[in-house]
Order: sequence, then C-alpha cells, then structure tokens
Amino acid sequence: MEYILIIISAILINNVVLAQFLGVCPFLGVSNKVSTAVGMAGAVTFVLVLATTVTYLIQTYVLDKLGIAFMQTITFILVIAFLVQMVEIILKKISQPLYQALGIFLPLITTNCAVLGVAILVIKKNYNLLEGVVFGASTAIGFGLALIILAGIREQLELVDVPKGMKGVPLSLIIAGILALAFMGFTGIVK
Repeated sequence: MEYILIIISAILINNVVLAQFLGVCPFLGVSNKVSTAVGMAGAVTFVLVLATTVTYLIQTYVLDKLGIAFMQTITFILVIAFLVQMVEIILKKISQPLYQALGIFLPLITTNCAVLGVAILVIKKNYNLLEGVVFGASTAIGFGLALIILAGIREQLELVDVPKGMKGVPLSLIIAGILALAFMGFTGIVK
C-alpha cells in the first residue's frame, strides 16, 4: 500500500512541475510538440531512475559513512552530469537509432533541476532504495504527463487565433497555472 501511495502522490498530487515547480525550463521549452514531449519524458524517466538509484547508494554508502553529507548537492550534480554523459556515450555506441531519437534531450537533462530535486527528496524523505526508485520513476511519469498535456494543448492552440501578445510563453504560463490548479483537485485522494 505504501508504494501505491508514493506512486499516486508523485504523479498527481505532488507533481514535480505543477506543485513543486522543479523542471519548469524544459517543461516550457520542450512542450511545443507532443512528439518532442514524449521523447523528453522518456529520456527523463530513464535518467531519473538511474540517477535516483546511484545517488541513493552514494549518499548511503559514501557520504554518510565518511561523515561528509554536507557535500550532497555538489556530489549529486557531478553524478547526474556523469550519468547523463555515460548514457549518451553508451547509447551512441550500442543503439544509434535510440541515440538519435533522444540525442537533443540527453544534454538537456543535465540541467533539469527536477533530477537533482528528486535525488535530494529521496534522501530527505528517508526512503529506502526501492521506495526511492519507485518515487523517482513515478515523479518522472508525473513530469511526462504534465509535459505531454501541455504539449497537446499548445499544439491545439496553434490552430486557434490567439492575440499576438499572448502567443508563446505568456499563454503557456497561463495554461501551466490552470493545469496546476487542476492537479490540485487530486489532493484529497491521499491523506
């Protein structure tokens, strides 16, 4: 039951973009088309699960054991950057089509603060490794859900006559605010 609560909470109630405002830059920047939103969501899911696992292990078996937990943020940033680079290199050698499909999204993930935020939240919430991985995957799914919804709405808005001053980012911010309000409706699901 605990895992179901983590999943529902991370995807709907405490959505990383709409409730915690982490990862807003790629949320607004990559949400022009549904196809790119899906690619970014997949790449973020893969990297977030990998980063959550590795940063948890480093925190538990290195930083805490050596008494240098204060180095958490800088260590996690370096680990995430390293993981993204390694994933990029491995994908380039093993699967060229997958690398080309995710090519532009992988470097963007390095600067996605949602990845760092989730890694830190796993430690702050005292999750064990499995709970942390479930939380990371669920958070990535929630990020992808919000991103794809916004992309779908923005694609539809291209077909509508919108005032010149509202096109692009202004209207996207208004839509993101409305989405955040809509997702607040899920708050009563979990106590």
